[in-house]
Amino acid sequence: MTDGQEPPGHAGQESARRESAERTARALAETVRRLQAAAARSHAEARTRAAVDLATGILAERLDLPVAEAAAHLARLAREAGVPVLALAADVAGLQAPGPVPGQDPAPEPEEGPGRSAPALPPVGPLEAGPPVAPALAASPDLERAAGAVLDQAAAALGVRAVAVWLRLPGGALALAAHAGLSAEEAADWARVPPGVPTPAQLVVGGGAELWPGDPGADGPSVGAGAARAVLPLIDRRRRRGALELLWPAAGPGSAPVLGQAQRRELCALADLCTTLLGPPPEPMAPEQAAALLDGLLTPALLLAPAVRAERIADFTLLRVSAGFRDPLGRSRQELEGASLLATYPAACAAGLLDRLLRAYETGVPSTAEPVRLAFREHGPAVPVAVLLSVVPLGARMLVCWQLEDEREEDEHTALLRQAQRLARVAGFEERPAEGRIRWSDGLRELYGLPPDAPPVPLDRLARHTHPDDRPAIRRLLDTVRHHHRTASAVVRLDRPDGTHRFTRVIAEPVVDEAGRLVAVRGAYHDVSAQHWTEVALGATRERLADSEQESAERAQLALRLQQAILPAAPPPLGVTGLHAAVRYRPAGQRDRVGGDWYDVLVLPDRRVLLAVGDVAGHGVGAATGMVALRHALRGLAVTGAGPGRLLAWANTVALREPGQITATAVCVLLDPAGGELRWARAGHLPPIRLGADGAQVLPLPHGVLLGALDGAEYEEHTARLDPGDVLLLYTDGLVERRDRPVEESVEQLLRAAGAPGPDLEQYLDRLLELSPADTDDDTCLIAVQTE
Repeated sequence: MTDGQEPPGHAGQESARRESAERTARALAETVRRLQAAAARSHAEARTRAAVDLATGILAERLDLPVAEAAAHLARLAREAGVPVLALAADVAGLQAPGPVPGQDPAPEPEEGPGRSAPALPPVGPLEAGPPVAPALAASPDLERAAGAVLDQAAAALGVRAVAVWLRLPGGALALAAHAGLSAEEAADWARVPPGVPTPAQLVVGGGAELWPGDPGADGPSVGAGAARAVLPLIDRRRRRGALELLWPAAGPGSAPVLGQAQRRELCALADLCTTLLGPPPEPMAPEQAAALLDGLLTPALLLAPAVRAERIADFTLLRVSAGFRDPLGRSRQELEGASLLATYPAACAAGLLDRLLRAYETGVPSTAEPVRLAFREHGPAVPVAVLLSVVPLGARMLVCWQLEDEREEDEHTALLRQAQRLARVAGFEERPAEGRIRWSDGLRELYGLPPDAPPVPLDRLARHTHPDDRPAIRRLLDTVRHHHRTASAVVRLDRPDGTHRFTRVIAEPVVDEAGRLVAVRGAYHDVSAQHWTEVALGATRERLADSEQESAERAQLALRLQQAILPAAPPPLGVTGLHAAVRYRPAGQRDRVGGDWYDVLVLPDRRVLLAVGDVAGHGVGAATGMVALRHALRGLAVTGAGPGRLLAWANTVALREPGQITATAVCVLLDPAGGELRWARAGHLPPIRLGADGAQVLPLPHGVLLGALDGAEYEEHTARLDPGDVLLLYTDGLVERRDRPVEESVEQLLRAAGAPGPDLEQYLDRLLELSPADTDDDTCLIAVQTE
């Protein structure tokens, strides 16, 4: 090796040493910078705490408050003024704003001004005299650090082992926003509490009073099972946004810590300080979002905003009214929007509406479908109304929905009507030619044989869906309705896509405006296929008997068989209603005098019982077919829930529209087994008779003309009550009618001769038929119903 030459590998070793030295230098520099930043941050935080401490001391001295309450007051003032706590503290202390803390948001740096001296802080002692953590907590930007500070102070003074800060989420759930002293596993298990779980924090956030160790409700399910606890609400602008929960170590019964008034007051001040760290409340939705929300709801609703007066919510403003909302006093949407709730619904607010809104706003807990009674008044005394009320907080707004009692009854009536239409195979329609709009009720597409999503068929195209022979009848119907503005009907054969057809009665009536112009056509389709085939069968039977020498006798026999086939031999079982019923039908003695007497006993969907008897004028097949039409009409219409007077009015319309325009007498009774109340109406028929412990009583005669005698006739209703054991008797005139005396005398004679009904109704009806004084040789129908 020559002089001046380095050993092999020496250059590489030197390079590695230099790189190692550079890495060490960089690491040391980074450590120095980190320590310098930590020192600067610590120094700045100390100056920040000094500014807040100084301002807290000034407020404590001037307002004569403990330190914790003075710190809470400082934080509350800053929140209401919308400025940082540090900036307000600098103003109160007369200092310049502190500079930013490294690694944190800019914060004021306390500096004394010229000629100024820092006021002395009040002495800091144990918790009762004011916790030293309170001023620093007011300036803390970190809720988790604040929870730790609260735990440090409360643990030293009161023995608290853990702290939890709960934040209410939209919808009523609680989130564990911060905690100290809890294990990671326990905090994860209680990270979110669903709505409806009755934890102590949920009770307090939901509007309950603050809880202290030993209070009822403080031992509910929550973190730290079995531990004594205190739960304090976090209230921001009158809204409960969460709760502060402090836990003591679990101990035996009766060992809960006892807190004095001063200690409780200090802890409430700490809760108020924690409120400032929850962050801003949710921003209210924009007006266009509110409009879209309300217009998208199927339920009519109001959107309200709180009206704050003298630092408290005294009223609400109606920001938005949904398009479907119906004001109970008939005011328009434009009149309501922007108005005061108290001025718009003063009686309803006095009846509890305002209290419910305030409770929901403060707690954030919605109430849905709550039955309440509110009052609405325009002129005169307020009228209480049953209302189904829902109140849902939406950030800083309130969504209110209510449904009045008459609207619910209207929905129930619609459901009953839909059921009646289905049973009677009736479907309605409405056409508005000027608007090009057609509405069909349920069942009409099925009648046409169309799929559920098929468009409605206008009346102009009805002929395309019917048998060619029926098209002239359709033209006459349309001409009568559209040009003469009169109601018309026609029976046509609807041709269905599957090749079958339905015999259908189409009824249409015009709707005209004040000027006499046609604006709409309304009507119904009634599937009469079953009735048509019955008529066809009857017609075929009549034709077969036409050439027979026994035609008259066979026609009477046919009518008798039809009547016997329609009228049941026994009433339906009524055991579930608490009633007992018996029926009798006695045909006329002369076989050629078969009439149209009929009866019916039917349990309705609402558990009331329909009782009816009637007598169609005439004899033979015509009277029997008329009886069939009236009886079926009453059975189908009774499920609508209408009263007996309305049922007879509809039956009168059926009688007027039947071929040959039949006339008949009838009495219709609706009996409520639960209370024994009965309502009845009559159409020229003999009244019912009540047989009770005080004897027989012929019920009064409501006004009502014969069915089929007068178009648009109205029928009066009467009411009465059956006591337990009473018997209600309905009958036709074949039981008592005589040529030589009034019917009233025959009724009185028969009841006197028959005596009391007794427990056996079947035997009693047989006795009435046996003692009947009638001499007209007419059909007789009897119904007897006895209450338990």
